[in-house]
Amino acid sequence: MSTKDYLSQAYRIDQRINSKLAQVMSLRDLLGKATGTLSDAPKAATPNPHSMEDTIAKMVDLENEINEDIDALVDLKAEIMRRIKRVENTEYQTILELRYLCFKRWEEIAVDMGYSLRRLYELHDCALEEIS
Repeated sequence: MSTKDYLSQAYRIDQRINSKLAQVMSLRDLLGKATGTLSDAPKAATPNPHSMEDTIAKMVDLENEINEDIDALVDLKAEIMRRIKRVENTEYQTILELRYLCFKRWEEIAVDMGYSLRRLYELHDCALEEIS
């Protein structure tokens, strides 16, 4: 695994967490729509009496997965931070932290640090060489 791929792992975990959070919110919305209605109309021949429980169970499973992913993300970020701290150049450290721990876009980092994109890419390449 390249250094860049290693550092990018945190972003991928963060994306998975956000995806699962969106799924949980969707399930919660479905549960909010599941209300009993009083009607004289006959009920369905094969209603699923456990559909709400099934949905809640799926939601709990997803929330447990999210918690596991958050634990993994925290551990990975701590590990990445330790590796970044071993880089002596503080500019390189800042670039690496902003990109791989704060998940900022290149344009944002360039503006924040006062560099052109081209110069930022050059510095990033040097930082990756130093962290390897």
